[in-house]
Amino acid sequence: MHVTGFTFIRNAVKFDFPIVEAITSILPICDEFVVAVGQSDDSTLQLIREIAPQKIRIIETVWDETLQEGGSVYAKETDKAFRAISEKSDWAFYIQGDEMVHEKDLPVIKAAMQRWKEDATVDGLLFDYIHFYGSYDFIGDSPTWYRKEIRVVKNNKNIYSYRDAQGFRKNNNEKLSVKPIEASMYHYGWVKDPRVMQEKHLHIHKYWYGDEAEKHVKVAAEGFDYSQIDSLAKFKGTHPQVMKARLQRQNWQFTHDISHKNLSFKYRLKMWIAQLTGWYIGEYRNYKII
Repeated sequence: MHVTGFTFIRNAVKFDFPIVEAITSILPICDEFVVAVGQSDDSTLQLIREIAPQKIRIIETVWDETLQEGGSVYAKETDKAFRAISEKSDWAFYIQGDEMVHEKDLPVIKAAMQRWKEDATVDGLLFDYIHFYGSYDFIGDSPTWYRKEIRVVKNNKNIYSYRDAQGFRKNNNEKLSVKPIEASMYHYGWVKDPRVMQEKHLHIHKYWYGDEAEKHVKVAAEGFDYSQIDSLAKFKGTHPQVMKARLQRQNWQFTHDISHKNLSFKYRLKMWIAQLTGWYIGEYRNYKII
């Protein structure tokens, strides 16, 4: 079995993306890794070059700045990395620059890839998601967060990154048929110094709203306001080992009263039913579980 990891990144240093930790977290079960490195304003290219030169292959890209709606530029960059994966690979393991896998889940993922490698009905593997918010101690627990997404796909070039690169589809907008696995993706996209988070949001929103990006980001001297959140829970697990240094050097404070729930009646009902049954009414699913 041959596995290739892939991702895209740009301005990782400037916006403090944990891209080194992201790649390193899945590298042990990847035979090689393809990184699409966009033309950056910082030392991102050198940063990627220093991770694991014997495994990582870099393709340098230029982002299409005209793609300023719905985050589609992220899908285009994801596709550039995916298309660069060699035919000898059976599986393609996707990870974004703010995501990580816990080392305890690596054997589970590898076993699932081995089990479903020859099954033509399986397009990919579905991961659970843990979304951190504000600090490394809190996670989002409301229906506004996606609970699952595809991160491992067959090396089938009919598959492509969908919309803003959250997930994948194939052929003519067909959902992928996937097997859920007992492994989680740890998402740290909402954990940064508030000043860096504010700058990142202003930049990223450009690829969603174009010239109107600033209308969608509340700018403050102290940085991003983490207090405007609907519902959080305390994180009770352990972080991936690759995150140890980042956890130790956190240089901002965030506290939250988890009993405070700023939720509509509809979302409260959804959460109550989900707690009882595990099912979210009307949950967005960009996949078909088989």
